[in-house]
Amino acid sequence: MADFIQTINTKTAVRELTTPIADVNAFNGIIQGILDDNPFGCTSYIQNDVTQDPVMKSREAYTARINFEDNLAATVGYITARAPSIAGFSANITELLANEALATAMGGDAVRDTEWDSFTCTLKCHDPSGEIYYVAFTRDHVTISSYSDDAIRTAVETWADTIPALA
Repeated sequence: MADFIQTINTKTAVRELTTPIADVNAFNGIIQGILDDNPFGCTSYIQNDVTQDPVMKSREAYTARINFEDNLAATVGYITARAPSIAGFSANITELLANEALATAMGGDAVRDTEWDSFTCTLKCHDPSGEIYYVAFTRDHVTISSYSDDAIRTAVETWADTIPALA
């Protein structure tokens, strides 16, 4: 039987944030800034005869939490709603907060709990060396994965050092 032979050493690096990213707008600003400004110096490439952007979203998800509180402000239940986009995230929040039948069934008033909101977005990046790597963002950490050249980590780290929310 044939053996697997290691061909590439890929690495992963994580930056734990001292303070969670404040809200979905701050989170989106960071992601959109990377897509607009390409601070890692990524390059376009061709895959299956199609030109790919230097940096692109490969996946994202946004989760909101709505608590239901009784007249004494005690939480009697909660709902989380996950959406594939910020528009869906916002629509879920609006719908859940306005849904009187749901509030009645839960036995309390709907109240937004932003502390429990979560956001995640993974960017697929193409380094000028030809290497493809990923930078994943959540509210409380940033992960660089599938890279082998330490210059990639250095480029992302140097950029992250300029973003106060990523301290």
